[in-house]
Amino acid sequence: MPDVNDGRALQRLLDELGRLPGIGPKSAQRIAYYLLESDAEQGRRLSNAILDVKRQVHFCPVCFSYATRDTCDVCADSSRDTSTICVVSEPRDVSAVERTGAYHGLYHVLGGVISPMDRIGPDQLHVRELLSRLASGEVQEVILATNTDVEGEATATYLSRIIKPMDVTVTRFAVGMSVGGEVELADELSLGRAIEDRREL
Repeated sequence: MPDVNDGRALQRLLDELGRLPGIGPKSAQRIAYYLLESDAEQGRRLSNAILDVKRQVHFCPVCFSYATRDTCDVCADSSRDTSTICVVSEPRDVSAVERTGAYHGLYHVLGGVISPMDRIGPDQLHVRELLSRLASGEVQEVILATNTDVEGEATATYLSRIIKPMDVTVTRFAVGMSVGGEVELADELSLGRAIEDRREL
């Protein structure tokens, strides 16, 4: 095993692991020591997996979710209901909604939420692209599935105000999503009910 006291390489690994969300110093240390004690092949597989995902995964040019082909799997699926778009904050929220099996329409990923404190306004999000998709007249309903925290609610209110004049029904998740809850972390049953019982804004 390498001498962990001679440690710029180890410290660099600890620093990089510590930058990951949800990984504190102790977790970073546990992961680093695990990698040190595992064989070189396991480290190679991990590093190759990271490099491959960075090379192969990109944003879908239509909905801005993750894609490995020209468009994401949902946008490429001709069986999806094209009259409904579910608007979410981040690509990971698409996965959360998909796991419920309760929704069969399309998605649009904003790439964040309106947050004046962080200097993020509508121009920093994929709002213009959403309005372009609605301009065709094919979409009849937009489900605003942003989180139920302050920023998520503010974003939903803003979008509702600019979408309604386009003669599109705007709905919001109903029961099943607690106030301040995150779409990504909601259990599948609760999120499924929230989709099915959505309310018009």
